[in-house]
Amino acid sequence: QVYVVESGGGMVQSGGSLGLSCTASGPIYKVAHMSWHRQAPGKERESVAAFQGDSIVYSDAAKGRSTISRDHVMNTVYLQMNNLKPEDTAIYYCRVKVQPTPRLAMREVWGRGTQVTVAL
Repeated sequence: QVYVVESGGGMVQSGGSLGLSCTASGPIYKVAHMSWHRQAPGKERESVAAFQGDSIVYSDAAKGRSTISRDHVMNTVYLQMNNLKPEDTAIYYCRVKVQPTPRLAMREVWGRGTQVTVAL
């Protein structure tokens, strides 16, 4: 079974930086999508950054302060966040769409999330 694990969260001071990573493991034939999302307390989950085809899409809040990158060989996606603000405090989730084998359909898998806390 495919599973996704995020790491790299923690607490930083406002203006600081954090790097998150997410690795998809298990039987993987093809990875079609990798993205980062976040959910702040009392708010809905929102997209932060995503690979969409050959393009990269950032949310307005992340644009200019975040960089998403990936390692195709390791099935890993990274999110580097700079100049963090208290409003960036949230649980950050990784979402992937993978095809486990050539005969199975694509499926969506979410990680359990990693907490990012930005202190004043």
